[in-house]
Amino acid sequence: MKSINYMPKQRPYTLTIAGLDPSGGAGLTADIKTFEALKVQGLSVCTAITYQHESEFEGLDWLSMEQMERQLEIFLRKYKVPYAKIGLVPSLDVLQQLMDVMQKLSPDTRLIWDPILKASAGFTFHEQVQAAQLKELCKQLYLITPNWLEMQQLLPDTPVPEAAAQLSQHCHVLLKGGHNQEKPGYDYLYYKGEAKSFRPKQQVHVGKHGSGCVLSAAITALLAQNYPLHKACRKAKDYTTRFLNSNHTLLGYHHY
Repeated sequence: MKSINYMPKQRPYTLTIAGLDPSGGAGLTADIKTFEALKVQGLSVCTAITYQHESEFEGLDWLSMEQMERQLEIFLRKYKVPYAKIGLVPSLDVLQQLMDVMQKLSPDTRLIWDPILKASAGFTFHEQVQAAQLKELCKQLYLITPNWLEMQQLLPDTPVPEAAAQLSQHCHVLLKGGHNQEKPGYDYLYYKGEAKSFRPKQQVHVGKHGSGCVLSAAITALLAQNYPLHKACRKAKDYTTRFLNSNHTLLGYHHY
């Protein structure tokens, strides 16, 4: 009998632009683990080297814009990346520069921004955000994924649901509900002021370092597999819930 050589289907490529967390719980390493579990081929560009583990943050060293651009150039010369997520960046100015580079090198890539403003161990990355600049940035993004506290910091003078609705005039907004005291665990996907809710299917027993990174990476991976956005958000929420409930430590396990 003639043997058949089976070649598996090529996985779509995805890209994360984020900080390096040595614990593996957040940032680049968590994103790559999530990409692999969700069957996409992950690429990564480092924005910062952090000195931390899951419960302690001592500081970080930012990479220069030139270093980040060099990383992007060599990847994007070879790989077609339909979706990319951006995590830890030092400022909105640098975020704008990264988006400009992506537009130049890969104009068809849709960008997801996970606005990391404060480490789970307490370190603050951004003190102030200019509302006008934020709204201009959102016009160039496909999706942003702030949690309740991050949305309060992005537009501090506006009630959180209204702030999400405002930004959704410019891009999709997934408002994560882990810090929502009224409806814990409910996420809301906003677009053009309208919201679709995602209720939690399971109770979360132990919080996890890097869960926001995991959720945004999961959405990016699922979008790269051609899921519609609302389905990608739902499946990513389910994946993140399994990650959160995977053990009783602050470092979760990845499995699908």
